[in-house]
Amino acid sequence: MNHYLRNLSPTHQVAALFVIVFGLLFIVSTVAFMLSFRERRNPVHDEIWQRELQHFRTLLRTTWFMAIVFWVGWALGEKVATLLFALISFLALREFITLSPTRRGDHRSLILAFFVVLPIQFWLVATAHFDLFTVFIPVYVFLAIPVVSALADDPSHFLERNAKLQWGIMVCVYGMSHVPALLLLSFPGYEGKSAFLVFFLVFVVQTCMLVQHLVSRRKAMPPDGAPEPEPLPGLLGAIRHRLFMQPPFAPRVSRSFNWTSWALGMAIASVAGALLSFITPFKFGQALAVSLIACVAGSMGHLVMKALKRDRGIPNWGRRGVGVTGANGLLDRVDALCFAAPVFFHAVRWYFDA
Repeated sequence: MNHYLRNLSPTHQVAALFVIVFGLLFIVSTVAFMLSFRERRNPVHDEIWQRELQHFRTLLRTTWFMAIVFWVGWALGEKVATLLFALISFLALREFITLSPTRRGDHRSLILAFFVVLPIQFWLVATAHFDLFTVFIPVYVFLAIPVVSALADDPSHFLERNAKLQWGIMVCVYGMSHVPALLLLSFPGYEGKSAFLVFFLVFVVQTCMLVQHLVSRRKAMPPDGAPEPEPLPGLLGAIRHRLFMQPPFAPRVSRSFNWTSWALGMAIASVAGALLSFITPFKFGQALAVSLIACVAGSMGHLVMKALKRDRGIPNWGRRGVGVTGANGLLDRVDALCFAAPVFFHAVRWYFDA
C-alpha cells in the first residue's frame, strides 16, 4: 500500500490524503451520532459522560470545518486558497472587533484594517513577497493605525482603542495569512506537495488541542452540586488523579488548562506529527521538533484567546444566545491555528531555507 501511494503523482497523493481524512471523520462522526441518539432515547450513562460526548461532537464539527476549508482551497488552486483564507481572516477580524467597543473616531482605522491592510497582506502572500509580507503588519501597519486614529481627532481611550485594533490585526490577519503562505514554500524534491504541509500543521495543532480537552474534561465538567469523586486506591488511583484530577493552573482564565493535560497534548501531538514525517520534507526528528513548536504556540495562543473572552464576559465567541457576533464562533475554530501558523512558517523557512 505504501509503495502504491509513493508511486502516485503529487496531486493524486494529496487527493488520497483527503479521501482518508474524510473517511475517518465520517466513521467517527457516525459512531458519535449513534451514541448520542441512543443516549437521548435510553440514557445509560451519567451526566458527565453525556456532556463529554456533546463536547466531543463539537470538536468533531470543528475538525470537519477545517478539513472542508483546506479541501476546497486545495481543489481550487493556490490563488483561490489564498482568497479563501482571506475571507476567513475577514470574518475572524470582524468577530474580534465586535467584542471591542469602538467610537466614531475609529471608523477610518477600521476601514484601513478591513479594506486596505487585509487585502494587501494576502496579495503579498499570493505573490510570494515573503520578505515584505512578514514585516508589513508588524512595522508599517503598526505605525499607520495610530496615525489614522490621531487624525480623527478623538483622544478618548486612544491607547486602548488602538492596541485592541492592532492586536486583532496581528492575530486574525497576520497569523492567518501564514497558512496559505505554506503552500508557496519550495523544498527540493517536494514540488507539488505543499498541501501536505498545511495538513500536517492543522493535524498536529488539532490533535494537541483535542488531547488537552479530552484529558481535562472530567475535572472541568463535574455535574452541578456533585461532590468530588472518591480517590481510587493504589497505582490506578494515583494515575487517575495525576491525569484527570489536577486543578486548573489558571482557573479564572480556563477551567480546563493544567500542566498535565498540556504536557500530554504536547507529547501525543508531537509524536503523531513525527509519525507523519513521510508526508513532509522533514526527517523523523525534524518533524518531532516542528510539531512541538507548533503545539506550544497553538496551545498558548488558545489560552490567550480564552483570557480575552473572559475579559469580555463571554464563554464562546459565537455560541448562540451568548456570543456577540454573527460569524458563528469562527475564532473558536481557528484561534490556535492563528498563533501556530506564523511560528511554524518562520521556523520551517529559516531552518530549511525554503
